[in-house]
Amino acid sequence: MTAPRKDLPKTFHVKSFGCQMNVYDGERMAELMAAQGLTAADADSADLVVLNTCHIREKATEKVYSDIGRLRKHGRTPMIAVAGCVAQAEGEEIVARAKVDVVVGPQAYHNLPDLVAKAAAGAPALDTDMPLASKFGKLPARRKVGPSAFLTVQEGCDKFCTYCVVPYTRGAEVSRRFDDLVVEARALVEAGAREITLLGQNVNAWDDEGRGLHDLIRTLDQIPGLARLRYTTSHPNDMRQGLIDAHGDVESLMPYLHLPVQSGSTRILKAMNRSHGRDDYLRLLDRVRAVRPDIALSGDFIVGFPGETEADFHDTLSLVEQVGYAQAFSFKYSPRPGTPAVGLADEVPAEVMDERLQRLQAALGRDQQAFNAATVGRTCQVLVERRGKLPGQMLGKSPWLQSVHFMGDHAIGDLVTVTLTAAGPVSLSGVVRMAEAA
Repeated sequence: MTAPRKDLPKTFHVKSFGCQMNVYDGERMAELMAAQGLTAADADSADLVVLNTCHIREKATEKVYSDIGRLRKHGRTPMIAVAGCVAQAEGEEIVARAKVDVVVGPQAYHNLPDLVAKAAAGAPALDTDMPLASKFGKLPARRKVGPSAFLTVQEGCDKFCTYCVVPYTRGAEVSRRFDDLVVEARALVEAGAREITLLGQNVNAWDDEGRGLHDLIRTLDQIPGLARLRYTTSHPNDMRQGLIDAHGDVESLMPYLHLPVQSGSTRILKAMNRSHGRDDYLRLLDRVRAVRPDIALSGDFIVGFPGETEADFHDTLSLVEQVGYAQAFSFKYSPRPGTPAVGLADEVPAEVMDERLQRLQAALGRDQQAFNAATVGRTCQVLVERRGKLPGQMLGKSPWLQSVHFMGDHAIGDLVTVTLTAAGPVSLSGVVRMAEAA
């Protein structure tokens, strides 16, 4: 059945859920629509609203359907496009359940303008193909960006962790070409970026004809005007010695490493198909700290994976205590349709998961505050990202990815030398070094 015709949209809004890669994809979709002559607007007034979705957790999926209902309140009928991983996983079900206008997967969003035109003409507009050809060559050139920018270098995953939908929604591991990445990084710096974060589902699996992520980092380090480099998210199995060494001798590579472990129990890690054990992970961290003793470590944790006992959970708590994470993300296990973990025996009761998550987050919060407190008294460069809420207040990021507030009058994108003076649970305060304050 053909849908009613609609006017072509003149304004758009992109809302992204989930990870930094979704943020990058959302920015690129916004650039696509702007290149078509559309003007950015807020969600409550835009003719076209793109919901760029995440499928990692069940609540994130339901949030999308909730947003669709909210957008249609008060008689509004904007064109709605669902993009990203929920679009890839659920496809026609979204059209049937929510009657949206456009559905496009994360490997096909370069086709969004054509799909919008089809929807306006009343034709079906669904594309969840995973083409071999790269979408990146079909995207517009990068325009003005903020002081910190994302650059996707790798997509997909070949690890097949038993709880994870990424191999099914993003496809196999694919690395973008070295030369293309250098060109895009230069364009980002020319557009205003002082810091670039390299992104990938397994970013340290990036490879182009034998060159690894460390080779790319060393090349990007030479771009004039680029002051800082970061990368996320890494897999322990892809942490090569060359990348570890880069943390010791590439000045622009910030002392911060996000290296998810998921559990401190080797038995649970095996059930998750993580391909590394607890001791492997800890030895790897020792190698990183040997070249960069001040590195801030971050991780991901899942509590309540099927079969997790109290002893397994204590292994996670003891690993947290041993590592001392500067930051970490923790979640209750959420069964995702189509993954091998669905239907496993020994489900952990919801109330047990809740209680374990509270204990884990208390431990992680304790360690984050301890890390922040340990940096008080240090003098470091802070990249100014925006003005604060108070008159004369600035907000930026330290090398260890901490939020730092300080007073001054600096331009967005400046690197300011700040002495850290006080630490809270999630942010710090500092004072500008007198020579720079003058």
